[in-house]
Amino acid sequence: IRLRALLENSFKLGEQVLVAELLSINTEPYEHIVVVNKGTRFGVHPQQPVLDANGVVGQVFRALPLTSEIMLITDPNHAIPVQVNRNGLLTIAVGSGQLNRLVLPYLPSNADIHPGDLLITSGLGGTFPQGYPVAVVDEFTSQPNKAFATITATPKALLDRNRELMIVWSDSAPVPFISKPTVNQVEDKTHADK
Repeated sequence: IRLRALLENSFKLGEQVLVAELLSINTEPYEHIVVVNKGTRFGVHPQQPVLDANGVVGQVFRALPLTSEIMLITDPNHAIPVQVNRNGLLTIAVGSGQLNRLVLPYLPSNADIHPGDLLITSGLGGTFPQGYPVAVVDEFTSQPNKAFATITATPKALLDRNRELMIVWSDSAPVPFISKPTVNQVEDKTHADK
């Protein structure tokens, strides 16, 4: 039933997926990394998004031939670009070091965000495709004497109860960066043509 829920979730979003089973959990304080039984032999590579049936779990941190390490979104070293589903407000959700909490440290006190708002992936940054559920805002505390509000959110993924995870390949190709030629390069080409 869990696998079917995973596959149905991925099918709606039209992504190629690989279901991986959890092998171990890193229990060091403030480091949220899990190991799964799929690696480079299955085409897994670093920075791939990882989901469960409910939402974003994290991303591939290190890929070995037969296993991969997944950094959870709650790891203090993890940040994910998100948007408020209700109004499209863009921000970044950062891991808090607690398995059930994300922090949104970059929104001002007058931001249009409320407890209960769904946060989804914005698609910015290139790692996570747009539209995956990430978290639900559970607390908004405006601080008049500070530039930013204190906002926390609870991840949608069941980070402490998953046995199977879904590694996702995005259909979107990265846009290549094309730099403008400098004046010297244009002059050099002109001289070469003569």
